[in-house]
Amino acid sequence: MHIHILGICGTFMGGIAVLAKQAGHKVTGCDTNVYPPMSTQLEAQGVELIEGFDTAQIALNPDIYVIGNVVSRGNPLMEEILNLGLPYISGPQWLAENVLQGRWVLAVAGTHGKTTTSSMLAWILEYAGLAPGFLIGGVPQNFGVSARLPGTPQQDQHSQSPFFVIEADEYDTAFFDKRSKFVHYHPRTAVLNNLEFDHADIFEDLAAIEKQFHHLVRTVPQKGLVVANGKEVSLQRVIDKGCWTPVEKFGSDADWQALNAKGSGSFDVAYQGKIQGHVAWDLLGEHNRMNALASIAAARHAGVTVEVSIAALTEFKNVKRRMEIVGEINGITLYDDFAHHPTAISTTLAGLRGKVGKARILAVLEPRSNTMKLGVMKSALPASLEEADLVFCYGANLGWDASEALAPIQSKANIYDDMTQMVESISSVAEAGDQILIMSNGGFGGVHQKLFSALQIKFQAN
Repeated sequence: MHIHILGICGTFMGGIAVLAKQAGHKVTGCDTNVYPPMSTQLEAQGVELIEGFDTAQIALNPDIYVIGNVVSRGNPLMEEILNLGLPYISGPQWLAENVLQGRWVLAVAGTHGKTTTSSMLAWILEYAGLAPGFLIGGVPQNFGVSARLPGTPQQDQHSQSPFFVIEADEYDTAFFDKRSKFVHYHPRTAVLNNLEFDHADIFEDLAAIEKQFHHLVRTVPQKGLVVANGKEVSLQRVIDKGCWTPVEKFGSDADWQALNAKGSGSFDVAYQGKIQGHVAWDLLGEHNRMNALASIAAARHAGVTVEVSIAALTEFKNVKRRMEIVGEINGITLYDDFAHHPTAISTTLAGLRGKVGKARILAVLEPRSNTMKLGVMKSALPASLEEADLVFCYGANLGWDASEALAPIQSKANIYDDMTQMVESISSVAEAGDQILIMSNGGFGGVHQKLFSALQIKFQAN
């Protein structure tokens, strides 16, 4: 079968392309703003990419068009598909019907930590010899790809693994299906990592998101498991709406706890008050300890012992763009992180502060997500940047005044509409020992390499 994917370079739709290619289908796709790592991953898989949504693509004559939620009415190619009455389907529905049907789906939902927790869970199952399939909204460094079909488990060389781990996004499915993506997945194991207000472009308030999460909970069977963050009042409200599945909670005063955390990030895992073992790793912050507890609990439901999960996590490599070191020069370290919500910014900075102590942290921020562009979260930004010593905010193309929003921290905040000027400013003040944390959920105009090059020139001149 030939499938043509509209919006193929999003992390989810790119994963769909990889799975379809591995399943033996012919896969082509189109998008705008094509950039790594997804573009390079797709090209490596032999997927033909077309820039833009020109109607000439109809001549490809695919068997079906798979539509990403980036596509809306008015898109020229989509309009032609509708005018000609050609077959189309959403990405989540295609995935559910062609990949997930009949499998043990482990779905990880939440405002934050979905990608990291999904990666941890997939790696634990892999380490345990269960050869899971997965689709993750990032590139787990233990695997090097964001998606793959289930393989052959070590325990049974004559069958395919039943397990599939998926990052379960609450964003809407497509312009013709406004339900959250995750309602299509029908998980046996559902992780509810946390729940805050986000996606202000499609949700009116937190209650609207809680309703979608309850739709997910309704699909989990009685013999399944819901793993929920015990600290989140919003998730308790979701569960209180009705839950027909056993629930295990993680966090303080919960079934699963992280105890005796060390400065390096290592900690003890406790289940129902009893120490199960020690996770020795270098991932930073309480949020990653919570992610680990969720993945251990979910893996246990799939038959992996806590001991094996802990051993797997000691060899876990974080996802690309999650506190990823992109360069070091003259004692300055540059990090790339996906943080794009005030809570994620705050927890990421807190983790880095715990690692570097009193070293200066220079936070470089692009408020790029739809929610951030709308300014819904702007009042929470100053507090989220508390741990940064200097803040550099790229304020171009915002619907609100970044200078006004960051006025409470104006002594350390610098706002720029010009990328070149911002890079020059950061480079001019950077000194040995500084930690430069770059945060965006997009390509950020290649600022990482631009800044590293500027620092090279600066120190070579000296």
